[in-house]
Amino acid sequence: MPHLPDFEAWAVFAKVVERGSFSAAAEDLGLSKTTVSKIITRLEERMRTTLLHRTTRQLSLTESGRSALVRASRILSDGAAIEEDISEEAATPRGTVKIAVTITFGLEHLAPVIPDFIAKYPEVGVDLHLTDDAIDMVAEGYDLAVRVGAAADSSLLISRLFSFRLPVVASPAYFERRGRPVHPRDLEGHEALLFSHVPDHAHWRFQHPEHGSLVVPVAGRFHVNNGLAAVPALVAGLGVTVLPESFVWRELEDGRLEEVLADWTVPSIPVNMLTPPRRVRPARVRVMIEFLRQRFMTMPWARGVEV
Repeated sequence: MPHLPDFEAWAVFAKVVERGSFSAAAEDLGLSKTTVSKIITRLEERMRTTLLHRTTRQLSLTESGRSALVRASRILSDGAAIEEDISEEAATPRGTVKIAVTITFGLEHLAPVIPDFIAKYPEVGVDLHLTDDAIDMVAEGYDLAVRVGAAADSSLLISRLFSFRLPVVASPAYFERRGRPVHPRDLEGHEALLFSHVPDHAHWRFQHPEHGSLVVPVAGRFHVNNGLAAVPALVAGLGVTVLPESFVWRELEDGRLEEVLADWTVPSIPVNMLTPPRRVRPARVRVMIEFLRQRFMTMPWARGVEV
C-alpha cells in the first residue's frame, strides 16, 4: 500500500507561507520554531526539492513551492474548517474573518455594517482590508473578498451578492440649461463626466427591450478614477454621467439629481463574494456571508440580491 501524503507537513508549509516566518507559524500552531523547521525539512526531503528559500531576514517561495501553495493551503483550510464544523464549538462561530474589499465599496457600504456584525457575533473579529489592487486570496490568507465587477480568478468560489443599476443622471439645473435627452444619441452633444478607470470609458452602452443595443460616444472635460468623487460635480451641474445608483440614491430622492432615459438600461455591474477554493467554509465565514446577504436585501439601491 502506498504511503499516505504528509498532510501535516503540507499544512505546516501553508501556515509558514501565510505567516511569513517559521516563528510566527510556530506560534499559531502551538509548536516550537525548531519543530516547524524540521517538518519543512522533512517535507522537502520527501519531495526531493526545495520549497522555501531561507535567509536571515525573509522567506521566499521556490518555483516548486509556488506550484504547491494553493493545494497546500487548501489542506490547511479544509482541515481547520472540518474540525470546526464537527466540534461542539462549531455552533458558536469564533475567530477572525479576514476580508478584502474595493476601497469605495468598502468605505461607503461595507464598513458601516461591520459594527452590527460584531455586535451580533461577539466571538468573531473582522480584519478588513480596503484595496483596489489584485490580491492572492490563498497566499495572503483572506477568508472572503467582496469585488465589484466580473471575477477574474476562476479557481475561487464565487457567489453573487447583488448588482448595481446604473442610471443616467445630472442635476435639474444642468438639464434645464442643456436639455433633457430623450434618446441615448442625444448624449453625444452633452458634457459627460467620465471615469478614467473604466475600460473604454468614452463609449456608453445601452439596451432597450424593443430597439436593441446601442453604443454612444461621449466626451467631457472632467475625468476621474472614482465614481463617488463625481457626485459633487454632478450636483453642481457640471455634466451628466452614468454611475451606480448606490452613489446617488440620496440625491435622486431629494431632487438634487434627476434620472433620464429610464426606458434604456446600461448593463448592470455585479458585486460578488469570493472565497478560497475549498469545499468547506468555516462557520465564521458562513455567518458573515449570510449577514451581508440579509443586510444588502434592505438597501434601496441593491438589485437581484442572492438569498
